[in-house]
Amino acid sequence: MAERTPVDLWFDPFCPFAWITSRWLVEVEQVRQIEPRWHIMSLTVLNEDKEIPDSYREMLAAAIGPVRVVAAAADKYGEHVVGPLYTELGTRFHNEGRPKEGPTLRDTIGDALVAAGLDRELADAMDSTDYDEAVRESHTRGIDLVGQEVGTPVIQVEGVAFFGPVLTRIPRGEDAGRLWDGVRTVAAFDDFFELKRSRTRRPVFD
Repeated sequence: MAERTPVDLWFDPFCPFAWITSRWLVEVEQVRQIEPRWHIMSLTVLNEDKEIPDSYREMLAAAIGPVRVVAAAADKYGEHVVGPLYTELGTRFHNEGRPKEGPTLRDTIGDALVAAGLDRELADAMDSTDYDEAVRESHTRGIDLVGQEVGTPVIQVEGVAFFGPVLTRIPRGEDAGRLWDGVRTVAAFDDFFELKRSRTRRPVFD
């Protein structure tokens, strides 16, 4: 069997578009020789010095919590737990639509930790600054590849990095593979920077 190509993806668990892109990569893994590797970045860190609406900033105050918990889990168990924990968090936040703010957030994170086979008490990290340095380090590694004008997700494969792709539905099977082939093709051109159209659909997580 051919050796699998590592594909690094940086995500914030709160971002619905990063979640769809990540599930697309899981689909691609079934039809192409790739190996997704998962890394945290933070919408809170990305926007801390930007002028944004107060409502969005309030959301970002909560968004740092799950990122801290993922960092704490990686510190305790190793980087191999990041992907499974992201899967459990993303399923609850996006597919199940559990609240991302308020007193139930800790319960949701705790449930995700248990489902991933990890210590529920790691949910305490959501209110601690102990792992903020690790969060910023991982965030900086990802965002420095593409620049400050973009967000999550960031993907790097074989020395080429880009933001996105931004999808509103998860491609499945060979459709996922064909999209991957196309993304790789355009991203390989050193002078290619942007291809965009206005989003007219909300994310769908089926």
